Amino acid sequence: MNAMHNNHSHNHGHSHTHCYMPASYGRAFIIGIIINTLFIIAEIIYGLKANSLALLADAGHNAGDVLGLFMSLGAILLAKRKPSERFTYGLQSSSIIIALANAVFLLVSIGAIGWEAILRFNKPEITIGTIVISIAAIGIVINGFTAWLFMSGSKHDLNVRGAFIHMLADTLISLGVVISGAIILKSGWLWLDPLVSLTISIIIIIGTWGLLKDALNLALHAVPKGIDPLKVKNYLTSLDGVKDVHDLHIWAMSTTQVALSAHLLMRNGHPGDDFIKNATNELEHNFNIGHSTIQIEIGNSAAECKLAPDNVI
Repeated sequence: MNAMHNNHSHNHGHSHTHCYMPASYGRAFIIGIIINTLFIIAEIIYGLKANSLALLADAGHNAGDVLGLFMSLGAILLAKRKPSERFTYGLQSSSIIIALANAVFLLVSIGAIGWEAILRFNKPEITIGTIVISIAAIGIVINGFTAWLFMSGSKHDLNVRGAFIHMLADTLISLGVVISGAIILKSGWLWLDPLVSLTISIIIIIGTWGLLKDALNLALHAVPKGIDPLKVKNYLTSLDGVKDVHDLHIWAMSTTQVALSAHLLMRNGHPGDDFIKNATNELEHNFNIGHSTIQIEIGNSAAECKLAPDNVI
């Protein structure tokens, strides 16, 4: 316990036990990058063989997704960097930046596919053949398997969710090619291809919008989704000896780790280190806030803490 010579006493309780570690998905990203790169090579080879611009264009789209996987893997590696004098939190927040970039990239990519589909309504093209359908069927397996690798992590990590949505989007697109392609070969309904592509694009855009919103909120230091700041404040207020809680801040250090700082007014004096330790452990257990910094104020100064008003930062 460090007693300050001014009117405050500062104690920092930290808990660093996390139920979910994004680094565990590093292998999944590597596997996804390898098999999707091999698939891109196959698309280019057969696209040239079949003289199919559709396959070559899809290879370009998948290359963008592999780039997204590389970025997400890079965020995981950067998050493991140790803190420095300049980056005192390390580079954990890089995962938030990458999640935001991936959401924007995915929206632009799917938007381009949707726009191309709209243009093809006016001028349908014969772009689907048996080779294209066969490659798309392989794409369902590869992209679906890659999406499965990230499925469980998508519930906990925004960065992993971005990779999951990317791969799920490719799976749906490949599925659309197979279904519409088979029907077109039998019926000749060329308009079905752009219709299916446009429908799938709209569905993906709706799903990606939530990812973009969540990533943008974290980038702006909003309280992470799933944490009720009022409940956190009520918990801190309910602690024995606490008369008031102010300067409460809850923000994301990364896509998986949450931080908190708060001032607790305790007029009966400093409660000791065990109080801080128990409080931070409860914040970790009940609210998944793993990095808490608590400042104790005993209120023996005539001047109120300048950060006490809610409208002051």
